[in-house]
Amino acid sequence: MNRSALMPVEEAIARLLEMAEAQRLQDSEPVLLSEARQRVLANDLLATMDLPPWPNSAMDGYALNVNDWHGEPLTVSQQIFAGRAPEALRPGTCVRIFTGAPVPSGANCVEMQENTQVLDDGRVSFKQPLAMGDNIRPQGQENRAGQVLLLAGKRLGPFELAVAAAQGCTHVHVVRRPRVALLSTGDELVDPGTPLKPGSIYNSNRTLLSHWLSALGCEVIDAGILPDDARQTRLKLEQLQHAADLILTTGGVSAGDADCLGQVLRECGKPLLWKLSIKPGKPLTVGHFGTVPVIGLPGNPTSTLVTFGLLARPYVLRIQGVEDVTPLSFPISVGFAWPKPGSRREYLRARLEAGRAVLYPNQSSGVLLGASWADGLVEIPEGCTLEVGDTARFIPFSELF
Repeated sequence: MNRSALMPVEEAIARLLEMAEAQRLQDSEPVLLSEARQRVLANDLLATMDLPPWPNSAMDGYALNVNDWHGEPLTVSQQIFAGRAPEALRPGTCVRIFTGAPVPSGANCVEMQENTQVLDDGRVSFKQPLAMGDNIRPQGQENRAGQVLLLAGKRLGPFELAVAAAQGCTHVHVVRRPRVALLSTGDELVDPGTPLKPGSIYNSNRTLLSHWLSALGCEVIDAGILPDDARQTRLKLEQLQHAADLILTTGGVSAGDADCLGQVLRECGKPLLWKLSIKPGKPLTVGHFGTVPVIGLPGNPTSTLVTFGLLARPYVLRIQGVEDVTPLSFPISVGFAWPKPGSRREYLRARLEAGRAVLYPNQSSGVLLGASWADGLVEIPEGCTLEVGDTARFIPFSELF
């Protein structure tokens, strides 16, 4: 590994995904639908039945056989509500039917009630031409029994879980949760609730990442706060390597005297990448300690946010079997100028106003409040300048979370 060159973002993501492929989790478990949100499907979900299981009415109205109808008013021979089993259609009659109710055998059309008139003698007159199949949802319109509904590797959100419920499923088989040891480093860090001493700050990164990891389906192991000490760092990594599928750290990955995590990983581990062509987040360090992968995020809050969202998040999803790990993005007109080209790719916190991206006033990597203000990140490629009205790529935070 060339430690002096800055690695392009795309190459870093490719290396992380290659590492993730080698670490893919193989174990699965059945879980209740109520507990499966954001978990990853371990096996293809197959349909257990046709859906709908029988032809049903798409409207409130009247069912009839258009082949036996010649324009005359028809007598109503039965009334069918959703959830009721109908009798066969009597020839020369129609049936009062409601949305979702099974269409009786012998009927091949449903006319909506707005296009009918009930005569004084109770017969129904149809006001306009009718066609076979009108307003009938055929059996198997949505799916046939045995059809693949969801592919393995699909993250299960409300829509996917509803698809499973519509097949009568109570459980789904999902990939087991990745065990992620979350380790904060830095002499300056203290837990919220602890009185601050001179030079100390509260640890916000742990709260950010623990919630984020949980939303990605992970089991978070809180490994606490580690002081800037190389020996203690090495001992902590040795302790965690058998307890976790991934060690995720914040801070201590740059090249300073107190950056012990990066030092230990480069000296005692197997580094994969270090120093990216990205701003913020240049010191990101990735490798192995023993057999366990380690992703060392920079400690500044926005650097942590950007590098986790764009690099660590794809890794966490891929080890669970998710194939499409690239967040959706779209071009957006910018409401700001960027006159000075940078040598690294930059990610700026921005919100959308009147169809344009506007920047948070303070883009310092140490300012966390801008993430709460913003809707997402504007990407500024290396060597790029922008004028007001130019187009840039926008990555919504909703995609990263």
